[in-house]
Amino acid sequence: MTYRLALLTATATLVLIVVGGLVTNTGAALAVPDWPNTFGYNMFLFPWSRMVGGVLYEHSHRLVAAVVGSLTLALAAALWRRGGPLRALGFAAALAVVAQGVLGGLRVVLVKDTLAIVHGGLAQAFFGLLVAIVLLASRAPATDPSLRALSVLAAALVYVQIVFGALLTHAGRLDLHLAGAALVFVLVPIVAARTRRAGDPVAGPVARALLAFLGVQLALGVGSYLARFSSIWIPGEQLTMLLLPVAHRVVGSLVLGASVILALRATAAGAREPAVRDTAFGGRLAIGPRLEGS
Repeated sequence: MTYRLALLTATATLVLIVVGGLVTNTGAALAVPDWPNTFGYNMFLFPWSRMVGGVLYEHSHRLVAAVVGSLTLALAAALWRRGGPLRALGFAAALAVVAQGVLGGLRVVLVKDTLAIVHGGLAQAFFGLLVAIVLLASRAPATDPSLRALSVLAAALVYVQIVFGALLTHAGRLDLHLAGAALVFVLVPIVAARTRRAGDPVAGPVARALLAFLGVQLALGVGSYLARFSSIWIPGEQLTMLLLPVAHRVVGSLVLGASVILALRATAAGAREPAVRDTAFGGRLAIGPRLEGS
């Protein structure tokens, strides 16, 4: 039950990141000028007939955020009963989602781009935290000391690169984002390739998916660059120029999530036991016992 709730919360958060990307890339961040109300209405009572244009994106973002917040609080309560590290992670998730909601509101009220950057960065960190909870709620990770340092460094670098992406969006810092991309595309494929050779039944498929995500992300990054910084004709024009950076952001989240899984598999302690069948990941798992109450 806890595992399913964690997975649902992480999935809802990914949807929220998509909607947030649409808000940013349509310029709808300030379409609703007040907070926590919406044009004076209680947020949940705002008329659907008035959700048009930028208001549709911004108010939808608030509604999805409310769903994510509710799921996160329920998850934190469920993890509290589990105790141990999961209790601490659930508490951290609850604090993060509350902070994220306040940051989003202050971004509207104070009209500060700096808050938008912090809001975007925290969103991705929150998603990474939920991915960690999903993994830890489903099984005890295995230990692979040979990849520990590299995998943690790779996950940290991916997150920094996402922050650089927020700086590019809100402050035009293309130089940082390009430098970060170069480092990510050097280090992360090395970690993924070494993980595949290690024979971990969980991390191996995740590593293959990570390599696929990187390939897609490179194509989306090039497309986003051409759409924003060149005069070249782009098929689909405005629609493509909207969807490319949104897709780039979402795949970046998937790269981060996969990197977090590899880092956890390499660093968290777990007893090595024979592989067992685990339908949650659709294949043979796991080095380490399945935790009670998953």
